[in-house]
Amino acid sequence: MRTEKQTEKEGFGIHIEGLRKRYGKGDTAVDALKDVNMSVAPGEVVGLIGPSGSGKSTLLKCLGAIIEPTAGWMTLGDETIFDGGWKSTDLRALRRDRIGFVFQAPYLIPFLDVTDNVALLPMLAGQPNAQARQRAGELLTALDVGHRARAQPSELSGGEQQRVAIARALANQPPVILADEPTAPLDSERALAVMRILNDMARQYNTAIIVVTHDEKIIPTFRRIYHIRDGRTYEEAGEGRAL
Repeated sequence: MRTEKQTEKEGFGIHIEGLRKRYGKGDTAVDALKDVNMSVAPGEVVGLIGPSGSGKSTLLKCLGAIIEPTAGWMTLGDETIFDGGWKSTDLRALRRDRIGFVFQAPYLIPFLDVTDNVALLPMLAGQPNAQARQRAGELLTALDVGHRARAQPSELSGGEQQRVAIARALANQPPVILADEPTAPLDSERALAVMRILNDMARQYNTAIIVVTHDEKIIPTFRRIYHIRDGRTYEEAGEGRAL
């Protein structure tokens, strides 16, 4: 259990210590995560890089409260969400309200217009419809797709769809956004545009963003990078090339 260290780590969007994940028991047990340590500050975009089988997907699922770690400690914002076990009794609400997700594919709901795709999560969280749609409109405008607010997803370009997906991830103002290969299908210009947006949004909304990627085009944009190998994380300084 954490007490003293918890106060030392205030100010992080996400902080992880000693996170482990074991599948199975006995001789057949497999340690997918062995010792993961990571901190991302509000307003920061950090890269997470690792080869296939390194534990990257397992870590992302633990961070997203999709699977339960075996051991360790994790905070989101000022809240300890895992300390040897989940501290929340409602993981669905935790994912909805505290964690934003951006995927390689936008996964927009085809029968909802752009505004309602973004407003849906706040509505599900109990916000009045008008307030949720107003928030959606503000985000879409900030992401330069406000003029597409009434369009259907099928009417958008690939870059516009990804911007709407980013707006959706920000809709509930989560302290953390997990972006899983968000630039993989994009050419260099659009990939760098997405990274510029993520950095701008991180600063504007004080959000900690972790970008899981294999995309060589965007790796030079990170100021900090976590490599994961054999279930362990290693931090290095990135180039932090201006966008």
